[in-house]
Amino acid sequence: MHDDDTRSPTDGPRHSDVSQARKAAFASTVGSAIEWYDFYVYGLSAALIFNKLFFPGNNPYSGTLLALSTFFAGFAVRPIGALIFGHFGDRLGRRKVLIATMTLMGAGTFFVGLTPTHAVIGIWGAVILVVLRVVQGIGVGGDWGGSVLLATEWKSAKGKRGFMGSLPQFGSPLGLIIATIVTEGSSRFLSNDAFESWGWRLPFLASLVLTAIGLYLRLRVVETASFEQAKNSGALRKAPLAHLLRYHWRTVLGTTLMRAGQHASFYLFTTFVLSFGVTSLHQPRSTMLLSVMLAAAISLGTTLFWGSVSDRIGRKRMLQIGLVVMFCFAIPYYGLLTTGSLPLIVIAIVLSLVVHDMQYGPQSSFIAESFPPDVRYSGSSLGYQLSSVTAGGPAALVATAFMATFNSTVPIAIYLMVMCAVAFVALLLLPSVDDPGKVGAESKSAAVPAKK
Repeated sequence: MHDDDTRSPTDGPRHSDVSQARKAAFASTVGSAIEWYDFYVYGLSAALIFNKLFFPGNNPYSGTLLALSTFFAGFAVRPIGALIFGHFGDRLGRRKVLIATMTLMGAGTFFVGLTPTHAVIGIWGAVILVVLRVVQGIGVGGDWGGSVLLATEWKSAKGKRGFMGSLPQFGSPLGLIIATIVTEGSSRFLSNDAFESWGWRLPFLASLVLTAIGLYLRLRVVETASFEQAKNSGALRKAPLAHLLRYHWRTVLGTTLMRAGQHASFYLFTTFVLSFGVTSLHQPRSTMLLSVMLAAAISLGTTLFWGSVSDRIGRKRMLQIGLVVMFCFAIPYYGLLTTGSLPLIVIAIVLSLVVHDMQYGPQSSFIAESFPPDVRYSGSSLGYQLSSVTAGGPAALVATAFMATFNSTVPIAIYLMVMCAVAFVALLLLPSVDDPGKVGAESKSAAVPAKK
């Protein structure tokens, strides 16, 4: 990643790069947590209750499969959000786009809380869910890249971009914890009938307050130094997406495939495990939710830790180690779950995110550093979000289908191992980004002048 001016021209001499970087990192982290809260609260509800509310009359696996299909709709459109907002992020700036994506995501989540169920309007309830899930997915697809760039595109981040880039990633487990607390709190303090009647709506309606907080923080930050430098030097492109797909398509494809192991595993470890625990292991819903929340709490530390380690040993090496460990962990993980022993189930769930974070922590910086500033928002967003279609989105669906077909977790473990193998090969073919001067994407883009 290029070293940028220490100060944004719009910032004035009284604001240092360091203070602005800290403010931006905080806004990025909190905003990311709120965005992911919106996304996860839907995933938790899809795994635990939407089968009853919107797809009644099906057997447990079929109902869950249909509910998770609406969850997948949000993944399917994430690349569209990356294309739309990535373009404007490279043309207009990171800050403006992040304000738009948070507004979109918050509105989509809030209106899920107002959606009539199957008992009121029949199948149209599910149709509305899909539409709102699409809105959520487009918002998330455009937000991630900007959040990472907001945290890392500062000169003061040099030498610690692995850690700085892990801060927006830190927002993911934080959002999961908040979503789990609100969902479990609504379930625990209400009767089962009340929760299924109206209590499930509360976590979605609460998004309105959280979105207002996130918007307040993002409105108070300035544009990143990297974007301001590109803007003032005339390096911005009129068609960043076209340039990206012409000169950097291999990097987009590589960053998409290198996420296969991490992205699939996360939704196996946090979404599928909930429905599997309740339906197949016959554990109480609250027990599974609290186990995932405990894992997410530990993940707050391990995400930052592994991101920091990547600053010392290199991001590519850290990612390779994480993939090997994940590959070896797949079979023991499901072995622990299927013992039926609650302590071993909890251990499996907690360890799963520790292993997952070996890739997740340093991944954001690696992907952002793989693209030059003039197409960085578009490239990092598209590379990251395409894996929502190839890995993250289908994971819970594939696992549910395997359980329904084979009634065994072995095919699921093998599926995860295959995804890790795909990611490892893709990572091998990508250059290391720990020395920015040696990154091919940087030099090649620099050789192609921007069109005024």
